[in-house]
Amino acid sequence: MRSVPFAPLDPALYREAVRRALAEDLGWGDVTTEATVDASLHARGIILAKSACVIAGLDVAAEAFRQLDPGAVFTQHRRDSDRCEPGTVVAEVRGSATAMLTAERTALNFLQRLSGIASLTRRYVDAAAGMITILDTRKTTPTLRALEKYAVRAGGGTNHRGGLDDGILIKDNHIRLGGGVAEVVRKMKAARQEMPIEIEAQSLEQVDQAVAAGADIILVDNLPIEEVREAVRRIAGRAKVELSGGVTLDRIPELARTGAHYVSVGALTHSAPAADLSFELEPDPSVGATSSAASRARTRSTEP
Repeated sequence: MRSVPFAPLDPALYREAVRRALAEDLGWGDVTTEATVDASLHARGIILAKSACVIAGLDVAAEAFRQLDPGAVFTQHRRDSDRCEPGTVVAEVRGSATAMLTAERTALNFLQRLSGIASLTRRYVDAAAGMITILDTRKTTPTLRALEKYAVRAGGGTNHRGGLDDGILIKDNHIRLGGGVAEVVRKMKAARQEMPIEIEAQSLEQVDQAVAAGADIILVDNLPIEEVREAVRRIAGRAKVELSGGVTLDRIPELARTGAHYVSVGALTHSAPAADLSFELEPDPSVGATSSAASRARTRSTEP
């Protein structure tokens, strides 16, 4: 399994997604903000954790504010992958009040979604206790896969393949349409893709066939725990073993003790609840003080 290190995301992976999200929300204009808040007002906003979570997506949230106010100053008080307790100030933003009001929902939508994925992933990783590797899947929000898989990494999980070109995984439908386990593995080897060949097995018979065919990784899917243990015993180190199907947080310790190498969890990205974060704004007193001082100075300079 190719491991992608946890590192900051390339802005090219999210800049356009943020632009589209802002355009979707803004439409013809923020009618409420435009009518109620002076366009010259500067503000200070804080992003606050309201429940325990693992943060992910701070750079994406910052991008939302900066696209509407290039002069916005975004200060991170926590970093992606950090655990945060309720009441933690995660980040601070200073800049145009109207831009912040318009961008806040988009910024929070990204941050809450990605932090939710990171938080759920960390719970699975903690439950695994280092005995089995937690993998994600391709069950991601269309067009947001790079961000959601980044959030999995922030939570301590490992990415499976990023797309169909990023790894070989022969699934049940491939087996049915391609001539059976032995035949699809033969065809895959003939294709010489220079990647490990992984194949799904939905019975102990298919496990035996996959081992005999020389698969590198066998995905044991939806088998009872007794059969999972037997599958690991039969494979006997001749291939890596991945588990999937019906995986819940409560089952992770039991699955980890089977001797399998990996367990893939679609829920990390398709069912993670959003983290509870809020954005609280107030007029920026430092800007007000500076403006007042400058105004008094201009008044004194014009006095006779």
